[in-house]
Formats: sequence, structure tokens, C-alpha cells
Amino acid sequence: MNNSEIKSLSIEELQERIVSETENLQKLKFAHAISPIENPMKIRVAKRLIARMNTELTIKQTNKE
Repeated sequence: MNNSEIKSLSIEELQERIVSETENLQKLKFAHAISPIENPMKIRVAKRLIARMNTELTIKQTNKE
């Protein structure tokens, strides 16, 4: 998901996506702890995606108020 797709989401959609991506990140971390996953860069990519979505959510919430 690129930045333009993130910016097009509404506040509610962003919140839902953040929750689902956070769950996905937890699953990745758990799988990696049990046995090394094929591509550990997926963890870094997931963290950065969550951070970008949180940033956009904060921007939208401050502009709304």
C-alpha cells in the first residue's frame, strides 16, 4: 500500500486497517520467533506501513478538529 492509497482512506478505514495490520505484525513476529520466516524484511515493512497509517490518521484527526 503506497502513500496515495493511505491518504485516500477515511479515518474509520484507517483505524480498521491499523488494527488489522498490527495483528498481522504480531503473527509475523510470533512465526519468526518459532522458526525464522523466509523473508524477515516483511516485519520491517509491516512496521513502517503501520507508522505511515498512524501518521496519516493523526494528520486527519488534527485537521478535522
